Amino acid sequence: MAPQLAWIGLGNMGRGICKNLVEKGQLDKPLIIYNRTQQRAIDLSESLPPGKSTVASSVEAAVSKADIIFTCVGDDAAVNETIDTALKGNVEGKLFVDCSTVHPDTTDGLARKCEGAGAEFVACPVFGAPAMATSGQLICVLAGPVASVEKVKPYTKGVMGRAIVDFSGQSSGKATLLKVIGNTFILNMVEALSEGHVLAETSGLGTDNLHQFIETMFPGPYTAYSTRMISGDYYKREEPLFAVDLARKDARHAMALAEASGTRMKNVEVGDAHLEQVKKHRGEAGDIAAIYGAVRQEAGLKFEN
Repeated sequence: MAPQLAWIGLGNMGRGICKNLVEKGQLDKPLIIYNRTQQRAIDLSESLPPGKSTVASSVEAAVSKADIIFTCVGDDAAVNETIDTALKGNVEGKLFVDCSTVHPDTTDGLARKCEGAGAEFVACPVFGAPAMATSGQLICVLAGPVASVEKVKPYTKGVMGRAIVDFSGQSSGKATLLKVIGNTFILNMVEALSEGHVLAETSGLGTDNLHQFIETMFPGPYTAYSTRMISGDYYKREEPLFAVDLARKDARHAMALAEASGTRMKNVEVGDAHLEQVKKHRGEAGDIAAIYGAVRQEAGLKFEN
């Protein structure tokens, strides 16, 4: 008999992952879903096949009926609050799997809390955009005790994602350490594209010509972000794909880790300064791709292309 699964946190990533868990996870019981804003959970449940999901009214209710509990929330404070609430009940023998992007110290702390309460814990941060979550093309990073990780693997490759990075037997925090460092690659990519497109425009090459090169040389994420820039999606979108506040949270974690390790991430410092300008211009609707707008402003152009 398959274990009872619960999913807590229905942001851009969580909604797509739940869809794939229901469709490909070989669940023999409805997926329990919970979100702080309950209407979002209700709307998701109604969009899934009938009888394949059920909405919990609280964290405690979701956890009490589940064997494996996935969490995917916005920041360190939110995941600590969620796990602290979950551990108020009897969690003996339950497995918590956190997919949030948080500081590795936070992840290791969550592991200690869960294990102290008689539960298991696995870190499972994921790489990929919301569209990849919906299509089941994420890359899952797994870390924690070997036996616990093995319980999570059936829901990763072929369900949530297309591949895994396996840190079985290593501390849970290694997974989120990789995630934080990996996200600096995304920030640096967006920064490089933004500067390149602004130079292409101001030098007379033209953004369409540069985009043609990017499509040919760097298919995949580079092309996707380049398209978002030249199409104006970076400022037209009402709901960000990678919200500015979350991007800045990741940048702060990376810079703090670098400082603690005796080094610096100067590219991240530049990217974070541009994200600060994005926040001033767009507020919470700002997206990481809007770094392009900030770089445009520095060159004397309008934020909006």
